[in-house]
Amino acid sequence: MPDKQLLHLVIGGELKDVQDIEFRDLSTVEFVGAYPSYAEAHRAWKAKAQATVDNAHARYFIIHAHKLLDPRDDHPHEH
Repeated sequence: MPDKQLLHLVIGGELKDVQDIEFRDLSTVEFVGAYPSYAEAHRAWKAKAQATVDNAHARYFIIHAHKLLDPRDDHPHEH
């Protein structure tokens, strides 16, 4: 039986304050993509983080969306 599809979303943008996770303007939050594994999402996250290194307020995040869709689904090996 094939493994259940996992869903990792990568999003980012400018934060109001680097000490908090609140975006300056939600309308400008960038959806980088949806990825089937943490490894692929991490590669996309790292590329965006490196591309925006000169902007101190820019932050990108990996969201484990499969856990939001099915909270009973817990994959500790994904971390």
